[in-house]
Amino acid sequence: MIPKDLRDRYSRQTVFEGIGEEGQAKLLASKAVIIGCGALGCNIASLLVRAGVGYVKIIDRDFPEFHNLQRQTLFDEDDVKNGVPKAIAAERYLIKVNSTVKVKGVVADINFTNVEELCRETDVILDGLDNFETRFLLNDVALKLKIPWIYGSALMSSGMSMNIIPGKTPCFRCLTSVPPDPASVPTCESAGVVGTVPAIIGAIQATEAIKILIGSREVSRELIIIDVWKTTFDRLKIKRRENCPACGGNYQFLNDRFDVKTTTLCGQSRAIQVIDTRVKAVSLARLAGGLTGGKIITRNRYLLRFTAGEYEISVFPDGRAIVKNTLEPATARELYEKYVRVSAVPT
Repeated sequence: MIPKDLRDRYSRQTVFEGIGEEGQAKLLASKAVIIGCGALGCNIASLLVRAGVGYVKIIDRDFPEFHNLQRQTLFDEDDVKNGVPKAIAAERYLIKVNSTVKVKGVVADINFTNVEELCRETDVILDGLDNFETRFLLNDVALKLKIPWIYGSALMSSGMSMNIIPGKTPCFRCLTSVPPDPASVPTCESAGVVGTVPAIIGAIQATEAIKILIGSREVSRELIIIDVWKTTFDRLKIKRRENCPACGGNYQFLNDRFDVKTTTLCGQSRAIQVIDTRVKAVSLARLAGGLTGGKIITRNRYLLRFTAGEYEISVFPDGRAIVKNTLEPATARELYEKYVRVSAVPT
């Protein structure tokens, strides 16, 4: 049953026969994990928190920039100026929207070292990502843990979404067997995005999550494709691919290990993220105290941002770094070795 003090809050939702009081009670007892808090993640998180999903975890590795504000609805100019990570800014905003649910922002990059822990013990996983490689990892962990997940993407004027329900629907590798070459894939920076696209796709993802959480028979089993500029809406039936390794229990991307990895970030202009899985934590205080020739731009509990010549480097307590003003992985690694590894916390 719905607590008496919450009946009015959700009255416009429970009167809808597709949800009702029984469905709302299920939502209040449910948990959702959102991976990525860009434009898709912002819209998904806002809608699920407002709908009364009892626990919403938001995981993101990045911090907002001014060009994000065109479409990422949980951030404002102060978040940009203060260097507040997206996950934290989203948490702060959403607990003011609905203080009766638990919202947790986690500043982290999803990879093989943490994805199972971060996704375990949830009822649904939602994709707010901007890259294929992490989606393949997410597909693996969702199938392994037998947790439904909802794929979504938005670029230029079009977007798509599909529910992946382990054992019942085709998986992401049935749709796309291998990740495309990142250099061949357009990004928001190179091709642009109309802000209404992630709003619509995010709303579709949130709606499907609600249907999954309450056990509705109306859960979509098709790939949904929209184009807001051409005003088209299509649904395609996707078949399970024969010998799909992920459906067969071969979790290739979950088992793919690495020591150091560089990733070009879609959401930032000329920026590369560096992860060294051998570095478990970094002392931001030690790093700040040892800087020579650099200027600290932002320093808070979540990150230290400073300049090093022509480069701007943001370092997180978990050891990750984002190097701006370069697209050269070798340069980013060199700067990481020079500034970050020396401040690693001994394990």
